[in-house]
Amino acid sequence: MSDKAVAQEIGQRIRGLRLRKNISQKDLADATMLSLNSIKSLESGRGKLSSLIAVLRQLGALEQLDSLLPESYFSPMQLVKMQGKVRERASGERSKSRKETPEW
Repeated sequence: MSDKAVAQEIGQRIRGLRLRKNISQKDLADATMLSLNSIKSLESGRGKLSSLIAVLRQLGALEQLDSLLPESYFSPMQLVKMQGKVRERASGERSKSRKETPEW
């Protein structure tokens, strides 16, 4: 699925949840302190992440994000290698030679 298709699917699921709970878009907007247009945008797949969080919280579905993005754990071997250090960055892909030299 494309990013746009995923966003539209999330919007449709939020709309379905809202309708199952028998809440109008206007009532949801009032309860979340978002504009009606924000709710409409979210349901059409164009909403902002902060709007998504507020709506999921109001609909009682915020806890379900844990199943969507479970907390990541390190294996015991990774913990030994890290020796108690907290990982703050991803290393990314390393190349052996620099292909581009910066022009200053």
